[in-house]
Order: sequence, then structure tokens, then C-alpha cells
Amino acid sequence: MIRKVKPQIRTAGFDDGTFSFSSKLERDKTILIGVVMKGSQEVVGVLSRWITVDGTDVTEEMIDAISSSRFKDLRVILLKGITYAGFNVVNLEKLHRETGLPVVVVVRKRPDLGAMEAALRKHFPDAEERLRLLKKAPPLVEVIPEKLYFQAVGVDEKTAAEIIRATTRTGLNPEPLRLAHMIASAVMTGESRRE
Repeated sequence: MIRKVKPQIRTAGFDDGTFSFSSKLERDKTILIGVVMKGSQEVVGVLSRWITVDGTDVTEEMIDAISSSRFKDLRVILLKGITYAGFNVVNLEKLHRETGLPVVVVVRKRPDLGAMEAALRKHFPDAEERLRLLKKAPPLVEVIPEKLYFQAVGVDEKTAAEIIRATTRTGLNPEPLRLAHMIASAVMTGESRRE
């Protein structure tokens, strides 16, 4: 349990790489990068795994990345959304339960759940299970009106907002997520991209 959010709180922020359907590797897999930081200033390390595009392995890969890493003093997992590599949906409760860490999901805009549901029902035989994970996620909380939202599991909303503030330095997203995005896009395309 987090009683007080310190400026140097240790977090792991995850984002995935871009993918296309132009080559076999990119069609099947994309990179998942986790950046481990102290607050918003110091990078402590980087984690990586490959995840399946539109698969169901992202939760297990995140759990494995964290539990098998040498970073044993993590306090929070930061996620850039709840879906990775297309519709590879994170099971937030399982991620929290199996790592013992709170999970804070940060998004820049409200997802269109209706459009997501329609796409899932059209293209996925296991649409009901993916929808169940999406609907089971906590409600979005607005941090900056119409610009930044979060969902939190294992930590209260006030503390989650403090974690976001403590880990943000440039722009709106927490630094571990911003850097994970840059590294993942560089791995997949040859250069980093801004958000």
C-alpha cells in the first residue's frame, strides 16, 4: 500500500511498438517496452518482451517482465491504455494481483467503447472475453479536463493522481510512458516518434 507518494517513487511504465501488416514479424508480434524510473528524472532500467498482435498474451508478458526482473523495489505499474498490439487486452486485476503492485492506466482521450465493441464482435471469436476485461476496468477519472484520464487498480484515485504528477516532467504523460513509447517506436521503425 502506498501511504505517501515520494518524488522518487519507482515505477515501470509500459507501451508497445507500432506494427503493420507489411512483413511476417510485424504482423505477428510487436515489442512491449517497460521503462523503470525513479520519479520523473532517473531511468533505472528497461524491460522488453514480444507480444502478439491482437493476441491474449500481454498480461502474462507484463507479469513475467516484472516478476523476473532485478527491479524488486517497484511501487507502481503505469500503462498507456488497456489495449496493446491492437486488441491484446490487459487483465488489470490479474496484473495487480500477481505482481502485488497497483496499476494506473493513463490515457489522453476517452476510448470509444461502442466502436471497440463493434470491432471486437466483428473480428474476434473470443470477443466476449475481451469485452469482459474492458468492461471490468475501473471507470475513467479526469485529471486534466478533456486531455488526460486515468483508471486505477489497487490504489485510490487521489494517490493515483499524485503518482501521475510525480512521474510527469514533459508534456501530459508520465515520463516512464513517454520514454517507453519512444523506445518501442524506435525498435519497430528505426527511430523514435513523438506522441
